[in-house]
Amino acid sequence: MSSFGGLTAKQIETRLKEGRGQGSLQDYKPFLTVRDVSSLGRSHRVFGFKTQRIHHLLSDLELAVFLTLDWSKATTDIREQFPLNTDETVRIAEEAGIRHAAFKGVNQVMTSDFLVDTVETDRPQLALQIKYTKDLEDKRTIEKLELERRYWLSKGIPWFIVTENDISRDAAKNIEWFSPILNDNVELDELHRFCSLYEDYIHALPEERLVTIAPKIDLDEGLEPGEALYWLRHLLGRRYFLFDINTPYQSLAASDITQNHSISTMEAFDAAS
Repeated sequence: MSSFGGLTAKQIETRLKEGRGQGSLQDYKPFLTVRDVSSLGRSHRVFGFKTQRIHHLLSDLELAVFLTLDWSKATTDIREQFPLNTDETVRIAEEAGIRHAAFKGVNQVMTSDFLVDTVETDRPQLALQIKYTKDLEDKRTIEKLELERRYWLSKGIPWFIVTENDISRDAAKNIEWFSPILNDNVELDELHRFCSLYEDYIHALPEERLVTIAPKIDLDEGLEPGEALYWLRHLLGRRYFLFDINTPYQSLAASDITQNHSISTMEAFDAAS
């Protein structure tokens, strides 16, 4: 349920004609992008392994939830900034006696942060709204959340509020460790180089922790201290190597990670960054 001022009727119509909020997997287009809300603070464009496309995430907490979803084996599709049908949300607002979001007299399109498809037969789809706990103290925010809850209830789709308290502390720390550099411009040749280096060390030292392998690479390759660790963050964050996101990165042994052979997918991300 993102907020960034508002859209005119023409802007809303244009977005809908562009197919915003429609499609699935690679073909999905979020209703809002980081360009639309660039003035609100930290936002992220991140490649999704499940969907094979760039996702637009509007806060650090959205990024943490997204990466957790993307790592989950139960997840099959993730649609971010998903628009709710305005005719329906206006009707629900009238029935509930809640003021609908409007901008210069134009009813605004409400969005859920994520609509997620899963393999779970009892819950094949769920909607998520991502909020920091401090935001839940605002009365107007609670009113909007109630409209969103009633909307998804009418669809028979489970809806949840996710806060920073609902994210695994270890997963969040891992994400916090590698996510700040994911928007860095990097050379594919360097990614390939360090991927190959780590593969060699992983095979040679399967019981060694990655954070101790990194300085060995620095020393053996004549690199600046910390350089190999920097590239490890890229390799893990960009899915060149796969691991259990709930395992603290400091504890990861070489044998705990597996190489992701979909390298062409990763290169597509790097080309789009």
